[in-house]
Amino acid sequence: MSQILSDILENIRQEYLQLMDASQRTQPFLTAEKLCHEKLYLETDVLAQIVEEDPTLLATRASDLIADSKERDNPAVGAIISSNIVMAALESLLALAVSNKWLEVDAEGHILVEEAELNPHREYKVLADYSQSDTATKNLTKKGASRLSLLLQAAESEFMELLESEVHDAYQLALQVSGNYAIFAPEDIAPLVAENPLLLGLRPDDMVDEELFEGDPPAGIIISGHLTHILLDQLLELAESKGALARDGAGHIILPEGDDDSPVIH
Repeated sequence: MSQILSDILENIRQEYLQLMDASQRTQPFLTAEKLCHEKLYLETDVLAQIVEEDPTLLATRASDLIADSKERDNPAVGAIISSNIVMAALESLLALAVSNKWLEVDAEGHILVEEAELNPHREYKVLADYSQSDTATKNLTKKGASRLSLLLQAAESEFMELLESEVHDAYQLALQVSGNYAIFAPEDIAPLVAENPLLLGLRPDDMVDEELFEGDPPAGIIISGHLTHILLDQLLELAESKGALARDGAGHIILPEGDDDSPVIH
């Protein structure tokens, strides 16, 4: 686990104990649920640091964990990751409540919660704004190319070499090269997130195969889908600038009949 996240969770644990003492040990479930949802949708730059330390978080999925109806249908990557942190923290606090005898378990080990504390439709707004990042702004002013820029440059270089000999297959070449440079592994995506935390603000946006991931893609795959799409767009623009592709009257690049310039990750 990320050390940053470990420290945050320990602070949450201590705050939970304080809240329970102040409330005379009442409503242990609701107190834990509220605390986790209000404190663990972490701001963009902190969450990016956590992802860098623990790339496995990019494998998490939204499932039914997001308690904000406005965020649930097309959640940001940051919200997906944070919702999983919230659930893990909540489980830990409930285990703490059981050990302190504030909650009981049944014969099968299930935690028993007072009905008055339960509300499956309770909403907790996602207050973190994943479209804001001081780190991303700061890195824009740094000298030298970013990791993502280097990746795109390498893909463009390979594409141009291939295009010289196969100019009539520009679209298929763009698909091939963008696929070759696609990144899927969490440990490869995490450094890009650390460098540009705004990647945590990306959303599925129908870029990922619904059937393959049962409508619930991992956080990292959502980022991968967007980066692949960005790369493909750049290669198509490059092909058009070299005369290998043309534009229609509306200014759109003309693709081979039956092809789509918005592929999804399969």
